[in-house]
Amino acid sequence: MRHAVILSHPDPKSFNASAAETYAAAVRELGQTAEVHDLYARNFDPRLPAHEIPWRPDFAPAPEVAAERAWIADADVLVFVYPLWFNAPPAMLKGYVERVLGMGFAYATDAGGTRPLLTSKCLISITTSGAPSAWVQESGALERLRAGFDDHLGAVCGLAVLDHLHIGGVTPGMRDDAAKELLDRVSRMARRHFAPAAADA
Repeated sequence: MRHAVILSHPDPKSFNASAAETYAAAVRELGQTAEVHDLYARNFDPRLPAHEIPWRPDFAPAPEVAAERAWIADADVLVFVYPLWFNAPPAMLKGYVERVLGMGFAYATDAGGTRPLLTSKCLISITTSGAPSAWVQESGALERLRAGFDDHLGAVCGLAVLDHLHIGGVTPGMRDDAAKELLDRVSRMARRHFAPAAADA
């Protein structure tokens, strides 16, 4: 399987960056392929320009968008890795979704509304917050995020929503052993879904 890991965090030394690389390493150890695209490092522009609105006569995806779509088209699993800011994805990731997973690539118009075009792919999300996981869960923030982002993308684009691993309590200056324990959760999640035994179960 091929995994397209999409990292959205401005700090290349962040816990999120480590989580993205940990996930990629875990599936590579299973003999699968993974590539991480750091949106900030790649200087991806999240702003949707007028010429990328699909119904305009001058519609033309930018080269960076075409490249991302080709990369995703070749993947079996999309993995979003990002922090919760105001209990939502960063603007960078929201803009990436608007520009890359747009009409004509991730979904098409249909008589009844829209028709999904990425039905052979899965979606995994790995999110972090400074707030404890229990608070994020009990406040309803995670449930709303999953319904409004994960499940909506799944329904519109045809992605099978496989998992959403949220890791709370991620703070600056976190001890190395505490960070390792949290990153081990990322590895275990990847192995749970993609180890040969999981496929045979």
